Amino acid sequence: MTRIERVRAALAGEAVDRPPVALWKHFPERDQRAADLAAETLAWQRAFAFDLVKFMPPGDYATIDWGAESRYAGSPGGTRETTRFPVASVDDWATLPPLDVRHGFNGEMLEAVRQTRRALDPDVPLLQTIFSPLTIAAKLSNGAATRHLRERPDLAHAGLRRIAAVTRGMLAASLAAGADGIFFASQLADRALLADADYAEFGIPYDLAVLDALDPAAILLLHLHGQQPMLEIAARYPAGFLNWHDCKAGPPLAAGAAQSGRPVAGGIDESRIAMQSPDDVAAHVREAIVANPRGVLVTPGCVVPAATPADRIAAAVRAAREPGAAR
Repeated sequence: MTRIERVRAALAGEAVDRPPVALWKHFPERDQRAADLAAETLAWQRAFAFDLVKFMPPGDYATIDWGAESRYAGSPGGTRETTRFPVASVDDWATLPPLDVRHGFNGEMLEAVRQTRRALDPDVPLLQTIFSPLTIAAKLSNGAATRHLRERPDLAHAGLRRIAAVTRGMLAASLAAGADGIFFASQLADRALLADADYAEFGIPYDLAVLDALDPAAILLLHLHGQQPMLEIAARYPAGFLNWHDCKAGPPLAAGAAQSGRPVAGGIDESRIAMQSPDDVAAHVREAIVANPRGVLVTPGCVVPAATPADRIAAAVRAAREPGAAR
């Protein structure tokens, strides 16, 4: 199978020659310019020959053109620290301006997608990272969005409508730039942060407004971040893989697959991989493959630490490719 055939077969729950596998990390200080980010992404793919490339713009990229500022302060995960939040009060949601994603930092990230796609093997799917509108709202406001939606729901909705419109534009522009699909990440579909009713009102409608721009042929990898992920909401979303912190927070992949009815992505403990031996990493990958039906994409539950040793990454990939791994 080609890589794209393998990924699409797993997505459809069909037989594969071996389970598809991919890991991702941030590239600190090399994710601010298109040429640098494209070069790092391509080097990462050349080193490990993953079955798909999850594109890794900085985690705050969607906030920069609204005035956020950040710096890299040495986070082990490779994420940046926001030093200026554009939304300082609840009233600021009503004044978020429209953005043209072809320009500014969004435009820089689109150019990085274009450069990566041009140089990437044509059979390797490239997924752009798109954050949910409520996630972007939290990033714009230093987390205050979860309080604002209760204090002034009218203003929160106004801000989310603006964010959703811009995010929808970024999704469409990313596909036009060469992405084969998206990694759609929600960091608020988590019962440790929000009640189900809150996400039903302030999360799902805006997520769907963005995902409505997704081409039916595009690949969707839905990531529900957090300690208590609302896995059952996946039924409301377009077809795609479902990914969460299966090893770190649970539930395990098999239980999540049964609960959601979706093909799943996971099996690698992103919180421990850098400290495990290569043999332990490989053993956990084998366990994930054996425990799960067709439709598993071997991945971490979230980003792996930026300094994860290369032999751990290689061990995960080798284990997924061992004879007998296909289901």
